[in-house]
Amino acid sequence: MKSVKSILKADIKGKRVLVRVDFNVPIKEKKISDNTRILAHGETINYILEKGAKKVILISHLGRPKGKIKPEFSLKIVCGELKKILARDITFFNDCVGDEVKNGISKLQDNSVCLLENLRFHPEEEKNDESFSKELAELADLFVQDAFAVSHRAHASTVGVTKFLPSVAGFLLMKEVKYLSELLLNPVRPFVAVLGGAKVSTKISVMSKLLKKADILLVGGAMSYTFLKALGQNIGSSLYEEDFIGNAKETADVCKNLFLPEDHVISKSPEKPDGERVVKSIPDGFFGVDIGPETVSKYSSIIKRAKTIFWNGPMGIFEVDDFSKGTQKIAEAIAEATTAGAISVAGGGDSVAAVKKAGVSGKFSHISTGGGASLEFVEGKTLPGIEALMEE
Repeated sequence: MKSVKSILKADIKGKRVLVRVDFNVPIKEKKISDNTRILAHGETINYILEKGAKKVILISHLGRPKGKIKPEFSLKIVCGELKKILARDITFFNDCVGDEVKNGISKLQDNSVCLLENLRFHPEEEKNDESFSKELAELADLFVQDAFAVSHRAHASTVGVTKFLPSVAGFLLMKEVKYLSELLLNPVRPFVAVLGGAKVSTKISVMSKLLKKADILLVGGAMSYTFLKALGQNIGSSLYEEDFIGNAKETADVCKNLFLPEDHVISKSPEKPDGERVVKSIPDGFFGVDIGPETVSKYSSIIKRAKTIFWNGPMGIFEVDDFSKGTQKIAEAIAEATTAGAISVAGGGDSVAAVKKAGVSGKFSHISTGGGASLEFVEGKTLPGIEALMEE
């Protein structure tokens, strides 16, 4: 099987190294609310510095400025956090291409680190524009792709730049590929997949892939109501996807290894606790907001017997504390199974937040930094940013 070109084989000494990182961090009240993504690149950046790089040039996007300069999406906010993590000064440039940036980088001291402004301030980035890719490439002698979270996008900084520079994968990207590949190619059995979140529509292809690979698929979250509705159960006012009822019924009828919630925490409001209680069948006027204790108990005992676990998506509206108990308990069960020797991978933005909230992030084998990218990888899709790094 082909593998990605590794940073370990790259000649770094004396080189200007362009590194695609993912600093697309959550920001609340002009402060970074979670620095996980910045921390995740520390190993790659430090390795490049230790190997004697002349310059380390970091490039990333932040948010969705849609090709326009929007100050609220400036990467300057990341500098302070990055400085703390790397314990060194960081030079920030107000653009990512152009003579000013090129000249500024050339004046930096050897073995220094700089961060360039948001790539997506230029519409050419998302269009994978050739001349923009070339401009980025001209800043360096070597390209390191470490941003797994954007590897499913064919952008200038993920694909275009690889046509003009020798390109390798950084440690974070290699770790992602390793864990997700093992999950698909050679899982230690029993392999249990846990899928939650809101929509069946966004998960149907990953679900069909996992139903073939996993021994058991446990479903929770709002997506379970589409299945329950399809099976003729009462779901009250709970969210469901009308267009996917047929698809859900077919899947549930055919797949004997698919488990759905047997009881539910319900509330009159999905935003705040209001008359919540536990029921088997959801009455009209109530929303399903979490999996119930019987489902938690059943799912947990299945998880604790597993040897490989993949988790994507919360079991309820976990942002509301009163509706987060199911997600919390499932996270704890996966952590317990991992401590007992299972391999566990959490993928997708909400799952990562849920694992953190549950306080068990240190107890998972791997927490994927790629939301959409990890799902597409598990679906078996070709990710352009990874394809561009493959050994010949």
